[in-house]
This record gives sequence, C-alpha cells and structure tokens, in this order.
Amino acid sequence: MKHQQPLILISNDDGYNAKGLKSLIEMVRPFGDIIVCAPDGGRSGKSRAFSTSVLYLKKISSEPGIEVYSCSGTPVDCLKMAYNQICKRKPDLVLSGINHGDNASTNAQYSGTVGVVIEGAMKGIPSIAFSLCDYSEDADFAPMAGVVGQLVESVIEKGLPHYTCLNVNFPVTGDYKGLRWCRMAYGHWRKEVERFTHPRGEYDYFWMTGFYQNDEPEADDTDAWALANGYCAVTPLTVDLTDHKALRELSLF
Repeated sequence: MKHQQPLILISNDDGYNAKGLKSLIEMVRPFGDIIVCAPDGGRSGKSRAFSTSVLYLKKISSEPGIEVYSCSGTPVDCLKMAYNQICKRKPDLVLSGINHGDNASTNAQYSGTVGVVIEGAMKGIPSIAFSLCDYSEDADFAPMAGVVGQLVESVIEKGLPHYTCLNVNFPVTGDYKGLRWCRMAYGHWRKEVERFTHPRGEYDYFWMTGFYQNDEPEADDTDAWALANGYCAVTPLTVDLTDHKALRELSLF
C-alpha cells in the first residue's frame, strides 16, 4: 500500500497572491500534500472573525501535491471552507503565513494570521503561524526556511498539546541567534486614530494607525524581547481564554 503523505492546509491574511504565502508553500513542499485556501485579497486585522454573508470559492491552480483556492471571506472563513468543502480527510497540520509584518505581543490579538491557527487548534489540528517583522511586499523570507522546516517536521512527527498552536515570529535580520520559547509581551497601541478633514471641508474622516508600546521592556522572557535581540520567538497559544490565576483567586470570595 502506498504511504499516505501528511496533508498540510495553508492560509494567511495577506491574500493568495502574497509573496509570504508563496514562500511558505515552497518551504514545506517536501513535508506533505498541500491545500491552500487563502483570501482573495488582504484581510489583515480580521483576527478570528467569520462572515455571515455569502462567500465565493475559486480554484486558482492544481498540480501534483498542491491545490490552491481563493475565498472571498476572512482568513477563518478560508480555513472553515477548506476543512468542510475541499479536504477529503482531516489535515495533519495547519499553517498560516508567512505574514508580512510582526504578530508578536498585542498584535497576535488582532491578527488574521493567528486567527487561522486558533481555528485549527479548535478543530484539534496541530497549527503554526509564521510572521516576519517586515511589512514590505517584497520582503526576503528565504532566511526563514531552515527554522520553518525544523518546526514543521517536528510538529508533524510529535504533534502539539490539544487546543494549543504556535505563534512564530522572525526578526528582520537573517542571522538568527536561535529559537526562543517565550510568552507574549504585555503592550498596547497609542494614538490609534488619526483625524483628517476633507479638502472642501465637507466632513472629517479617520485612519486607524498608531504606535506599539511594550509595557514591560525590561522583561527578557517575552516575544518582544526575543525579536529585539535577534531571536526567532516561538509562543504557544491556547484557545482557552480563561484567566486561571484569577479564577482561583476570585473563587475564594
């Protein structure tokens, strides 16, 4: 009987044409059969949102070992669509990215890239999100290949704890000091909304913008510290949003 290759399901929030997605596909080709279902355009900041309106699915390409689809919805819609309509069996691994930009610390809460792997974890599938701290469309993802391959191979072989996924962020430098397993840094965004006035003064309009502030810059066990010091930051995330420490403390009342 022919050995069945692992089935890898890939999505992102930058769209199916993004360089980061195409780079990730090439990096993981040796590890299994690939199904890609990604948004038909950029969907950054959609987090774990799903659509309540009509969605459209389009087959973009097909070749031995890889099929690529686009979906009109959010990144989570793409995963749900592929899981329920495209995959003939349960995927062995869900991957998301490679994101054009940092998804560490607070950014993970807003990220569509991370939303994909949270959804994967909820379905009981080992899942990994990859992001590079470079927002340019032509970012160089090649230096990431070794670490991406190492993590993908390990997770396919060993799996992950149930309801757990990995959020992996890479600094811009290709000369990585190594992997750093770490927690999310506490932080927040400042000056998040910028007001503009229409040239004819008819109305005001607004852009969401801002500056990230690390609320614990001296802590050396965080993803923000790891990235600032040249490490690849690997952060396990869980679908359980319960604050267990507070639960123990508050249950004493």
